[in-house]
Amino acid sequence: MIFDGLIDSHCHLDAAEFAMDREPVLLRARACGVLGQIVPAVRRAGWPFLAALVGEHPDLHPAYGLHPCYIAEHREEDLQALAGWLHEHPAVAVGECGLDGFEPELDWAAQQRFFRGQLEIADALGLPVIVHARRAVEQVWLVLRDYPRVRGVVHSFSGSLEQAERFWQRGFYTGFGGPLTYPNARRVRALVAACPAELILLETDAPDQPPASRRGERNEPAALPEILLEAARIRGESPEELAMRSTMNARRLFGLPEPSSLA
Repeated sequence: MIFDGLIDSHCHLDAAEFAMDREPVLLRARACGVLGQIVPAVRRAGWPFLAALVGEHPDLHPAYGLHPCYIAEHREEDLQALAGWLHEHPAVAVGECGLDGFEPELDWAAQQRFFRGQLEIADALGLPVIVHARRAVEQVWLVLRDYPRVRGVVHSFSGSLEQAERFWQRGFYTGFGGPLTYPNARRVRALVAACPAELILLETDAPDQPPASRRGERNEPAALPEILLEAARIRGESPEELAMRSTMNARRLFGLPEPSSLA
């Protein structure tokens, strides 16, 4: 089934995993109705390549940030560089930024500094943030409370319903992807069912987090319709309704142009 105009709200199309076939991946996405992708950078060294990539493809929309999983690569001056880069290179968000509690070797104090630094940049520039919160949802929430004007999305959300409700009350969006297609992912599926319609986003997180049909394979944005179909089934909605809603939400959060103005 093809749904015209879907937006993948989180896809790392700039990743090395797509180096050999990035153009075919894009063509497959467009062929199944994915006509927009948010592509968040994860390290300073990748910003120029992403800028060049989105310059060639108007359906790709960049975010620039410093991902917590690469904290060992980041330098303090990278935050100042990020602010300058964003002044010169249009972006739809700051990110991917956040906190990661899954990998114990990651410097927690440094993660906190870089997350706060990026929130300050987003606040100053009026940009939303794309937040990573793997096993760190509560810690992310505690930091975000200090930045009441910052808005954004917690991507691949996997916290509790109580935690999700706090983010929803704050106006934060929650992104859901491949994990919701696994029958045993009960918590995520319950969150998908409960998420307010005006705050739900759909994503692939490609090349990671493939849906059930692609388990163990490289993920790609063409998987978004499968995620949409299962999310709609979980929510008891028509796929067309959810497609329209998630697309509208992405356009609103990231300030995306309407398709007719893409040229």
